[in-house]
Amino acid sequence: MKFDSPQKMRRRTWMQQLQKLTLLALGAYFIPSIALAKKEEADELIKQITDGAKIQEGRVTLTIPPLVENGNLVVLKVSVDSPMTAADYVKAIHVIAEGNPLPNIFTAYLTPRSGTANITTRVRLADSQRVWAIVQMSNGSFWQGSAETLVTLSACTEMV
Repeated sequence: MKFDSPQKMRRRTWMQQLQKLTLLALGAYFIPSIALAKKEEADELIKQITDGAKIQEGRVTLTIPPLVENGNLVVLKVSVDSPMTAADYVKAIHVIAEGNPLPNIFTAYLTPRSGTANITTRVRLADSQRVWAIVQMSNGSFWQGSAETLVTLSACTEMV
């Protein structure tokens, strides 16, 4: 195939790439399950974070509204029962969601100088799902808390 000028070649290549991207986006729109993380992916990420260590229940409170009208700005609060002293403190808080395109929503790192182990933020949720907070303590133990939410208008619909 012969092109008259480099500009036409770039335009044609650009249009072909745009067509592929459009087909991919339409596929994700009509079959959203291919774009969203699965529970298995979230479980695998948790195993990577904990390196296979046992995760205990308790000490962690994850608060998220049970019904969310719009998944673009969902208030999420994580509180950990910890004295936050040099001998006993929260090292990291990992927030994992099974229904977002990427299961790791965020990770917050803390030190004893943080004062308290409480985090409040807003996150995007792609669909109704379970959200986990996995906490790593200074002694190497892991604790978890979870909550479920029902999202009526999804966010995170872009392909990554």
